[in-house]
Amino acid sequence: MTAPRRRGHGLRARITLLTTSLAAAVSVLLLWLAWLLAGAVVASVPSLPSGTTVVVNGVRVEAERLAEVLAQDARDRVLLAGSVAFVCVVTATALLAWVITGRVLRPLHEVTATAQRLSVESLGERIGHRGARDEVAELADTFDAMLERLQAAFSAQRQFVANASHELRTPLAVIRTELDVTLADPHADVEELRRMAEVVRAATLRAGQMVEGLLVLARTDGLGVGATGPVDLATVVAGAWNSARSEAGRRRITATFDEGHAMVHGDAALLERVAGNLLENAVRHNVDGGWITASTGSGPQWNTLEVASSGPVIDPERVPELFEPFRRGGVNRTAHTGTGLGLSIVRAVARAHGGTVSASPVPGGGLRVTVTLPAT
Repeated sequence: MTAPRRRGHGLRARITLLTTSLAAAVSVLLLWLAWLLAGAVVASVPSLPSGTTVVVNGVRVEAERLAEVLAQDARDRVLLAGSVAFVCVVTATALLAWVITGRVLRPLHEVTATAQRLSVESLGERIGHRGARDEVAELADTFDAMLERLQAAFSAQRQFVANASHELRTPLAVIRTELDVTLADPHADVEELRRMAEVVRAATLRAGQMVEGLLVLARTDGLGVGATGPVDLATVVAGAWNSARSEAGRRRITATFDEGHAMVHGDAALLERVAGNLLENAVRHNVDGGWITASTGSGPQWNTLEVASSGPVIDPERVPELFEPFRRGGVNRTAHTGTGLGLSIVRAVARAHGGTVSASPVPGGGLRVTVTLPAT
């Protein structure tokens, strides 16, 4: 364990000491120059006839020593007055520097005091500096902006953890209930046990999908993309459709593809997860006998992947909510299909690749999602 670092003198004391030292040095220099100048000026007095005496400060002085005595007297007077002035100037400088520095550094003390009071429960505190718009005010504003971001991040994290806990509690409750009911029945037959096993298997599969989605979301939000290379979005869409084809066939959903050449640089597994989530959502939240269109396109700087589908009517104002965790096709997070992380993962992966994602309702019902990624 490392020993705590000793704290040196405060910034206020250091600034005051530096200012006082500079004032003292300048005062000494000026005093020395005045001392030299006084001696030189007095030494140039006119000479008197030899043998003449002059009274200086009540003392008779011979003419030959008059200039020397006057120069010494002037220097003594300058030294005395200068010493008094030196003490006054240095003292006044120290006091003014201490007071002014304290006023200037007061916002910094407010920043420090606010930071020391902060905790997860008190992130709503702000400095709210109202003084002059100088560098200190800029620091206080930057600190307040940082607190705004931290508060938003902590709030989102709390909401995410609460939602994840609720979602994971549901399959666990189903498993526990099925086991308790089956074990409490002493006459449970093979058919009943198989039914229980199927329900438990479906619940564990849902929980596993949710945990996998949470891991992907944490990976892309925290660590970014891993291994990267050239990826053709058309090939990614074709591979992802293989997983959703069977369910689409059972529900008689017609799929149309416009697979233009669109090369991007990124993580092939994550990009295939993006296409898979979009196509699975398009099938899962569609209507029987509906339609799906998927297209890829290229441009000079950006390539696009767009998936549109029929489905229930979605309020345009609720479209941004679809990208939040545990939102499913405009319905609440208590629905029993999917994990509610599909579009959240799509957005996180797009951001990790330097791209964007947008969505808009389809007239008559359904949703269109467009992922835009940098072209290679």
